[in-house]
Amino acid sequence: MATILQQSEISPGPDSAPEFSLPLVFFDMLWHGFAANQCLLFFEFPCSKSHFLETLVPDHKSSLSLTLSQFLPLVGKIIYPRKPGNKPVLHYESGNSVSFTVSESTTDLKLLTGNRPRKCDELYAFAPHLPPATSSENSVSCPVLALQVTLFPGQGVCIGSVTHHVVADASTLVSFVRAWALINRSRPNRADNIHDPLTQGNLLLFYDRKFATNHNVLDEIYFDVIVESSCHAEPPPVEIPINKLRATFVVKKEEIQKLKNFILGKCRASIGHLSSFAIVSALVWVCSAKSAPLSGEDVPDDEPEYFCFVADCRERLNPPLSANYFGNCLAPVMAELKHAEVKGDDGLVMATKAIGGAIKETIYNEKGILNGVEKWPEEYKKVFGKRQIAVAGSPKFDFYPADFGWGKPKKFEGLFIDEGGSISLCKSRAFEGALEIGLSKETVHMDAFTSV
Repeated sequence: MATILQQSEISPGPDSAPEFSLPLVFFDMLWHGFAANQCLLFFEFPCSKSHFLETLVPDHKSSLSLTLSQFLPLVGKIIYPRKPGNKPVLHYESGNSVSFTVSESTTDLKLLTGNRPRKCDELYAFAPHLPPATSSENSVSCPVLALQVTLFPGQGVCIGSVTHHVVADASTLVSFVRAWALINRSRPNRADNIHDPLTQGNLLLFYDRKFATNHNVLDEIYFDVIVESSCHAEPPPVEIPINKLRATFVVKKEEIQKLKNFILGKCRASIGHLSSFAIVSALVWVCSAKSAPLSGEDVPDDEPEYFCFVADCRERLNPPLSANYFGNCLAPVMAELKHAEVKGDDGLVMATKAIGGAIKETIYNEKGILNGVEKWPEEYKKVFGKRQIAVAGSPKFDFYPADFGWGKPKKFEGLFIDEGGSISLCKSRAFEGALEIGLSKETVHMDAFTSV
């Protein structure tokens, strides 16, 4: 569905530091063995092929080089030492670069960016892949970022990215994309002209890991888990064809308020944490449970179900980290109910209470958000192979303000939800205060969910 026009490597500007290293801490090690984060941003921008190749692509390469000079770890590689006991590091050195692919597609952009169910496989032509790892006698080195820009002649442009999850969470990736968009839009001609715009946009990252590393020897604990689990250095590959449908559901602000009023009217006890996130998450959980018999699933009433998501720890540590801390800084949160509880008449209330209670217990724990962190691996082992929904993304991290000079994106798609039972959740572009839910399901399950 896409024809490759160019393949190149983009390096940071010549004034960049010659070398830069960051230790991987336990927050990063949590994500070993997870698929890489493939994301797509579609823009409506009627453009000819000649203008695209002669103007847009050169501008993109120039602005990307300037942006990478401020995001050097994304140009680096994860170095996995072969010697036992040595922990991996994220290392950049002069000469490193990022793979940059330019492609063209005649696909109907409106079909790709709609909310209706469509084949997941159609989107992978516009998402790059990480270059393969390289091996030496002493180590294995993994690239962590690749980018692709696709032209849909006369329709628009897609910017695709893939990142190694061990390197960065959504907060860092959003900062990078929005910084690149700002620099591309403002078109500075020198690296020393970008500092002020990035500062004003709150997009300069914080790299100091002094307060993020080795809480209660956690770095060693989590590295031992990686070794014991025999996690590969490279993320697991995506299996194509996916054989699923992808759809987007939008819950508007006034609909969220109606759900909130309904829950408060039904619930006399404390909810715990009644946010838009908790309400919409509960709605998805309940619809999934209610749709099970419609799709032919025979689920025992007493079978446990789990709703899993993550919370940003940056400002909740003691002492707190900068909101612009580079890397991963997420705490897992998990709610649990029996299948009959989720699908029952009071399912929405019970699901909201379970999610709100999990938020209160983990995020607002009096002993801190890292209370019980040593048990996270074994706690999450129990959900493997069980009925679960996992949320990838957060309304807090918003790609839609990323304007490269052609207006805001028409649609964001996170391809990472195609694996397992994940959903994406983000702010809506079209409606103030609304949330977008991205789902990826087999046809029979998508039809059942939609009907509910």
